[in-house]
Amino acid sequence: MKKVGLIINPVAGMGGKVGLKGTDGPEIVEKARAMGARPESADKAAKALQQLSGIREEIELITCPGEMGENTARRCGFELELISGIEKPTTEEDTEKAAKEMFEQGADLLLFVGGDGTARNIYNAIGDNSPMPALGVPAGVKIHSAVYATNPRNAGELAAQFLKEAGLPVRRSEVMDIDEDAFREGQLSARLYGYLQVPCSGELMQHLKVGGAETEEAVLEAIAENVVEKMEEDVAYIIGPGSTIGPIMDKLGLSNTLLGVDVVKNGKLLASDVNEKQLLELIEGERAKIIVTVIGGQGYIFGRGNQQISAEVIRIVGKENIIVVATREKIFSLEYERLLVDTGDEKVNGMLCGYMRIITGYNEELLYRVSC
Repeated sequence: MKKVGLIINPVAGMGGKVGLKGTDGPEIVEKARAMGARPESADKAAKALQQLSGIREEIELITCPGEMGENTARRCGFELELISGIEKPTTEEDTEKAAKEMFEQGADLLLFVGGDGTARNIYNAIGDNSPMPALGVPAGVKIHSAVYATNPRNAGELAAQFLKEAGLPVRRSEVMDIDEDAFREGQLSARLYGYLQVPCSGELMQHLKVGGAETEEAVLEAIAENVVEKMEEDVAYIIGPGSTIGPIMDKLGLSNTLLGVDVVKNGKLLASDVNEKQLLELIEGERAKIIVTVIGGQGYIFGRGNQQISAEVIRIVGKENIIVVATREKIFSLEYERLLVDTGDEKVNGMLCGYMRIITGYNEELLYRVSC
């Protein structure tokens, strides 16, 4: 019988669609709720747990009361043992307390659901030298760390592989986090906090987010020139975050929300730093296109840092109206030859799978596979 710890951060990712760029701190959580944000981490946890259904009878699941694990685990049909002493609303201290107790009970694997802040909590609890492997189910806004699977379903698949297959390797992977307050002001300040032991299996794990090595102004200028020349009248352009996209806004003579989402139409800034609700209102009944870039080192085009461009927004706009831009060096530096999407909606992920064109310069394109 394998022991599996399960910890869900119930507020992870709530700040994404409403444009808050994270949910660290109770004030931000309340602001997200006031703006209409809905919890999503439980559903993502369920997608992971569904992949363990075939070995459910072989697992002793240790989890937390209520939203931190119990509700989702029971919904997925698991028998479980509860950690005591955790009250609602839950705190970071509760996450750390639960992780410590799961370690002390000899869990063979700790499955945690959240973002970089949650990974930090797990690291704080068990430290660099813990022999207990941990595996992240991506549910947060900020997911720079290399301790997460590429999506919730793959997290569950990898967990099942690890629990079933003796000898599946583990590796020390980075726990990263950023200063959310600085992030909301358009400044990216990230640091390495430490390492967790994580199961390792091919393409199921994401990689550490890294900055683009190629920042030559000429290349970014060429990409911007190409995009701006081909912009159509009476089309609302949803401009995603990222330094690769910044020159496009510069070329238009518009201010740019580097780490947020802007909307441009007919060469004018229609709205800046918008959330999902605002996007849906702006594109209702309108022709629209989305411009996004690739996260260096990971390969994501949706689902990491741009959750405002939600599955519903993508569905309305359509795959044919998505413009991906990136330097060739960023693309060729990806370890696996594919792009990734993790919108939280399996149908939309499936819609995006296949091949997409990437603008890499002036009248230069690459055709690249998108995997979900």
